[in-house]
Amino acid sequence: MNDTIPGPKPLAITMGDPAGIGPEIIARAFRDAPKVTAGCFVAGDVATLRRASALVSGPGRPLIPVAWIETPSAAFGVPMRCIPVLQVTPDADLVDLGRVSAVAGAAAADCVVWAARAALRQEIAAIVTAPLHKEALAAAGVPYPGHTELLQAEAAAFLGKPVAEVPVRMMLANDELRTVLVSIHVSLRDAIAAVTPDNLAQTLRITHESVGALLRRPPRIGVAGLNPHAGEGGLFGREEVEVIAPAIAAARRAGMDVSGPFAPDTVFMRARTTAGHPGEFDVVVAMYHDQGLIPIKYLGVDKGVNVTLGLPLRRTSPDHGTAFDLAGTGRADPSSLIEAIRFARGLCA
Repeated sequence: MNDTIPGPKPLAITMGDPAGIGPEIIARAFRDAPKVTAGCFVAGDVATLRRASALVSGPGRPLIPVAWIETPSAAFGVPMRCIPVLQVTPDADLVDLGRVSAVAGAAAADCVVWAARAALRQEIAAIVTAPLHKEALAAAGVPYPGHTELLQAEAAAFLGKPVAEVPVRMMLANDELRTVLVSIHVSLRDAIAAVTPDNLAQTLRITHESVGALLRRPPRIGVAGLNPHAGEGGLFGREEVEVIAPAIAAARRAGMDVSGPFAPDTVFMRARTTAGHPGEFDVVVAMYHDQGLIPIKYLGVDKGVNVTLGLPLRRTSPDHGTAFDLAGTGRADPSSLIEAIRFARGLCA
């Protein structure tokens, strides 16, 4: 199938783990934000979305219709508040909600792989991914811990390159703050070891290029230190002196607007933009996963968006997980997913 038709292309929303809240927040997004979801479709399983529609609709509410579509472009012909679904997983029995299973992990991975390949072939404008469950992926034998690594592998295969030659980074963003991570889903011990000249140089380059493209101007990049007080001149660690500061100096020589390293406990406050108070930086480069994600999530998980930088495709996702404890209740909040769809449209503008 080749759906590369002239004109606007649809956005694909991957179903996520069918045992989690992904299908439910997708159904609620189509119900509650019809203008945002117009021109979107779900890459997933029709039966799973129909169950989610019923869970979200509940007693006294009209059922959110689910349309089985044959091609991505058919999404443009579906009425508002109707969920167009392209069946990209094998038909199977519905999985139990709120439980880790290999079947659910395989289905979730199928959706991401299909969407990645469609985006790389430019059949769709962007991908918005509903949450995966890492244990379910592992149970299914998927050799990647999450979306970022899976998308990176698909991009590398498409480009005919080793994965190492397609470096990617995770950016978390909301209306007030952006942060890009040097390392992602690794142990803290391995994250510290990942603070190397090459990794920092890659991160700064990807951040400069990707955030610059988003802002349409060179971004102001603030860099967090690794150690308390950014090492206090070497008293609390040598990484800032021996690795981070030299990488910043090299980036500045290359023409990037990069500053730091700054104390991690204050740099995010300095970068935060609020009403009448613009931040000092457009983005903060954080040294590891939790250092960057805690300030973003503290400002509101419902507004955070995960963006993958460095890929030859556009991908966003909500800033939360599968929430198995909420699956099946119909109460999961779709706000972050809606923001991710809005952000993806901005990347396509």
